[in-house]
Parts: sequence; C-alpha cells; structure tokens
Amino acid sequence: MAAWPRNTIFSAFRERWALEGEPLWRSVFEMHKDKIQVKNASVAIANLEKIITATFKLANSKGLQAMSLRDLSKETGISMGGLYAYIGSKDDLASVIEGVQRQYIDQVIGGLTDSNLEPIDCLRAIIFGEIYMMEIMNPWYYFCFMELKGLSKEQQQFALNVELRFEDILMTSINQGVEAGQFACDKPELLASQVTAQL
Repeated sequence: MAAWPRNTIFSAFRERWALEGEPLWRSVFEMHKDKIQVKNASVAIANLEKIITATFKLANSKGLQAMSLRDLSKETGISMGGLYAYIGSKDDLASVIEGVQRQYIDQVIGGLTDSNLEPIDCLRAIIFGEIYMMEIMNPWYYFCFMELKGLSKEQQQFALNVELRFEDILMTSINQGVEAGQFACDKPELLASQVTAQL
C-alpha cells in the first residue's frame, strides 16, 4: 500500500505525521527553546504541555482576553515566576501557539506542491491533509481562528497569516494544475479563499 501523500487515507497520514503526544510537545519545545529559560528538555516539555493545554481550556471557557496569567498559574499549578520562565505575556503565549500551527502547516502541507504528485493528487493531499490536521490539532486551530482575532492587531495578523499561508499553498497547487492543462480555473485566488473558508 502506498504511503502518504500518494495514499490519502487517515491512517497513512497518521503514520507519516506525529501531531500529538510526546512528539508534538517535543517539537513545540524545539521550536521555542531559545525563548524559554528552562533548558532541561523533559521538565520544559511537560510544563509546555500543561501551559498550552490549560490555555486552550481557559480560552474555551472564558476567552483569552478575559484569562489572566494568574488564572493560568492556578490551572497549571505552576507559580507565576515559573510561568515567566516559559512566557512573558499572553501575547507571547498566543504567538507561540500560532507559530507552532504555522510551522506544521508549512511542514505537512507546504511541501506537497514539490512532491512530484500529479496536480489533482497534490490538491487532494492538500485538502485531506488540512482536514486531518484540523481533526488532530483541533484546539490549536480553534485557538488561532477564534481567539487571536479578538486580540491586538499584531495577534490578528498572526491569525490572518495562517489563513493566507494555506491559501497560498492552494493557489500554487491550482496554478500547477492549470499550467499542466488538468484544471480550468479563471480565478485561483478566489477558489483558494473559498476552499479555505469551507474547510
């Protein structure tokens, strides 16, 4: 049986990409370790998981704007001083979450346009891949698309950048199909934005 992305079933995707559990949290640490004061990976990874998971819970129940770092300290059992070893503010925390999601979109979806797939197979893999990512990383997507839009202009731009990055990948795939004579599309930008909105 073919592997992802030639095989677009969920099990093939999960075999290729570990987007949850210890591999996810280790990669979160690796992406942001230069901003974290705690250098012991096992301690930092466990606490990052607590902090981000608690952020999702609190944001869902009261909204990120209403959540305080004191609320986060109480929910995680990590002292305020301990929290500051990982994040300086709610904005820092939001940018970490957005950065993780953006990096995974680039890794999982971004490389598909260069994967030597036929345009229709590439487009199929992009759409299935995004659906699978949304299923597995649902709290990350919900946070980026719902919570960031209520914050500062900079944070709103982070949320918009995630959407624009995915649209750009879609447009590249659609344009490749048009150039190969396999797709007919007069307005790839409009089609990409509609697909993104529907997903």
